[in-house]
Amino acid sequence: MTNITNWTGKAAYFSEKIRCLMKQLVLLCLLLPVFNTMIQAQHHSEAPNKAHFPHFRGAILLGHTFVPTSLPREQHTVIPSWGLDIEYWFSQSWAIGLHNDLELQTFIIERGKDDELLEREFPLVLTLDALYRLPNGLVFQVGPGYEIERNESFLLLRAGIEYEWHLGHHWDIAPAFFYDTRAKANDTWTIALGFGKRF
Repeated sequence: MTNITNWTGKAAYFSEKIRCLMKQLVLLCLLLPVFNTMIQAQHHSEAPNKAHFPHFRGAILLGHTFVPTSLPREQHTVIPSWGLDIEYWFSQSWAIGLHNDLELQTFIIERGKDDELLEREFPLVLTLDALYRLPNGLVFQVGPGYEIERNESFLLLRAGIEYEWHLGHHWDIAPAFFYDTRAKANDTWTIALGFGKRF
């Protein structure tokens, strides 16, 4: 009976996560035609052979953050997250970026040797990263940050990697992976998909 209860609980948990992912995919499918229309409109409005280097890049990210959990049956909790990146590119290779992520759920983590339980309510992560871009579109990032949450806030260090696929007219799609390590709490890792525009 206990095994049936455990499997039922796990099935309900994964079913909820799949529903959340499906909602985000539907939203993505609805947004892609809008992006395509915007790209086409910009293409017709730009003068031919106008070459310039856009220094700013903004991006919206849809992601999932994997958080160590206090639940005995599971090793990680998967938290949906939204992100907003604002970057300034000094050159084709080097940039500095303000990267902001909001985790869209309340959850409990364990920290310390005494397994202290700490509730986290929709934490906001802000990082100031240095970015280096290879000619093939691979971007490395590293920088300090701060997680803001009403119960307790933490300093953190972020390292990440993303790959920019250019769609033309300074639009891009960028799958990303980054790892956050906190000074006095848990570490997390995130996978995300970014939609960016240079201007």
